[in-house]
Amino acid sequence: MESTASSPATPRWNVQRPFLTGHFYQESKSTVSQITDSFSKRGSQNPIGSYPTSVQELLLIDNLLSALVGIEGRYISTKRIRGKEGHVTFHIDASTDFTLQELAKRLFPLCENFVVISHFVESRSHFKNGVVNHAFAAALRALLVDYQAMVAQLEHQFRLGRLSIQGLWFFCQPMMGSMHALSAVIEKALIDNCSGSAVLNLLHNQAKAMAGDNAVRSLLEKMTQCASAAYLRILERWVYEGIIDDPYGEFFISENKLLQKESLTQDYDAKYWQQRYSLKNGIPSFLLSTSETILITGKYLNVMRECGHSVQVPVSENSKLMSFGSNHHYLERIKAAYDFASGELLNLIKSKYDLMSKLRTLKRYLLLDQGDFLVHFMDIARDELIKRPDEISVEKLQSLLDIALRTTAAASDPCHEELTCCVERSSLFNRLSTLKDLESGVKNLGFHTSEVKIVTDSGNQTEPVNITGLETFSLSYKVHWPVSLVISRKALTKYQLIFRFLFHCKHVNRQLCGAWQVHQGARAHNTSGTAISRSSLLCRSMLKFINSLLHYLTFEVLEPNWHVMNDRLRSANSIDEVIQYHDFFLEKCLKECLLLLPELLKKVEKLKTISLQYAAAIQRLIPSIYIPETNTSNDTSGLGTSKRRRSRQRFVALKEAAENKTVIDSVMKFEKEFNTELRSLGPLLSKNSHAEPYLTHLAQCILGVRSEQ
Repeated sequence: MESTASSPATPRWNVQRPFLTGHFYQESKSTVSQITDSFSKRGSQNPIGSYPTSVQELLLIDNLLSALVGIEGRYISTKRIRGKEGHVTFHIDASTDFTLQELAKRLFPLCENFVVISHFVESRSHFKNGVVNHAFAAALRALLVDYQAMVAQLEHQFRLGRLSIQGLWFFCQPMMGSMHALSAVIEKALIDNCSGSAVLNLLHNQAKAMAGDNAVRSLLEKMTQCASAAYLRILERWVYEGIIDDPYGEFFISENKLLQKESLTQDYDAKYWQQRYSLKNGIPSFLLSTSETILITGKYLNVMRECGHSVQVPVSENSKLMSFGSNHHYLERIKAAYDFASGELLNLIKSKYDLMSKLRTLKRYLLLDQGDFLVHFMDIARDELIKRPDEISVEKLQSLLDIALRTTAAASDPCHEELTCCVERSSLFNRLSTLKDLESGVKNLGFHTSEVKIVTDSGNQTEPVNITGLETFSLSYKVHWPVSLVISRKALTKYQLIFRFLFHCKHVNRQLCGAWQVHQGARAHNTSGTAISRSSLLCRSMLKFINSLLHYLTFEVLEPNWHVMNDRLRSANSIDEVIQYHDFFLEKCLKECLLLLPELLKKVEKLKTISLQYAAAIQRLIPSIYIPETNTSNDTSGLGTSKRRRSRQRFVALKEAAENKTVIDSVMKFEKEFNTELRSLGPLLSKNSHAEPYLTHLAQCILGVRSEQ
């Protein structure tokens, strides 16, 4: 038996003095004979068979009355069974009349059962055996007192000359079945060294097996009630107070104190909520169907206690778990305790700790629902974000983020103070490859494993040489207990993965917009049929691609899934349902944002890379439409001449660029690469859209881009 604390020691005299403990009948004959020699010398040494049958019966009844309480006599002896502590067999003098022998042997099982039960009572009353064994032993001790009173009454009848051996057999009949059933339970308990719920299960199963004998079944049910009383007190404290008061480790719920609630915000693989309290083997059979409810009820009460919120399930005399029975009232009381604890915790997290507001903040900033702060931040943090990750100052980025938040509409949001900056050291694709649990999460959504193949060989993934903060920048959010049960480190990491993908798409969009502005300057001049005109069409295709992708991510994936989750959270009945709905939302968003589909994600990343390279090349190779003013005087007479001169300069520069072989080759190269990747992405999306219907919208947008080429 496992014990959570050291048990008090049993005094040595309690096991060293056999006449105090009832062990004297197990001692060898040589030891007992030293005490009984004086008595044996006084009596006749003649065998019992030398007496008449009537005298033999009297002598045998006298010995049987002693044997019924485990004491051997002159003509009935005991023999210990090797390898079975506490078990003895009774033997009668072979010279006894055969008829009397047969009648006496019928009573021997009752005598042997008494010895077994007495041994169990003595051995299981020690502290180390647990409260269930203590309670069971106390109930057996009370039963043995009644049994010994019966033997004393029989002995009184014998002294009055009113008891024959047939009468002794008749009066012992009612106890035979009960003692045998209890002995069977005890023998199993001794062999398996049972304690706690194992003892309760033995009693419960034996009671069901004795359904045909009403008296024995009633006795076993009473014993089960007595033995379970202490166990139910442990259960009552757990479901009404959330406290495990289990000094001997008998309760079916264990606590792992090494797991702390702080790990929820620090460790991606934190197991606090799943393993801080968990079910052990050996649940009592009468609690098996409701064991999960019992576990969760105590967990909810524990969360509230750790929040400093003093709460206890209202307890009345009718709601105490002092017994169980066929009416199943105890199950109704457990369900009522669960409903109370679940409702209180859910109300506490939603009201006092404002869970929904925290989730809306994550949507607003990490899912880019409110984008004005992001535009301002990308403008002022550009110089820092284009550096390599190890060269970026996170403190400077945090200052710039605070400026962006305070100078935009986000300033009115009280939760924006909890936002922080972080810069990863790996690319998005490599970060996804390290999160091996995402594949199992996808299986829970009902997706086929053939459709989702998370890269697990992260050693083969090399970081791009030119990776910058634009690819690795992310936002984080400070989450406190107990909101961290829902927004854990794992959940926040998934938010960050989506943010990084969206943020980089926004960056690509901004760079292409810059290239588009360059092309807009050429509209005043006739560039039809030139490389600049061809580049303008390519830029428009790239913009439509990235805008279609952003539209799909925000309006086809994040927004509808958020509303579904929001509606589910409003109707949730427990914090476990809230966690389940929130995790489902994140897994579904990751899947539908292509982050769990590496083949498609690689194609999209390749198209984004080509678009960035194209935007950088265009802004470098094609002259800007904005030529700085060189005439700052107030003289307006030469204003027209200045404008014409600048116009001629732009025209000459654009003509040179349009005829420049480098520009022509670059545009053709980017057009070929982009169209090749786009052509390969279109059929891939169309093929996967049969299994993943949400890809249909994205496929239509992509194919629409292709048709314009």
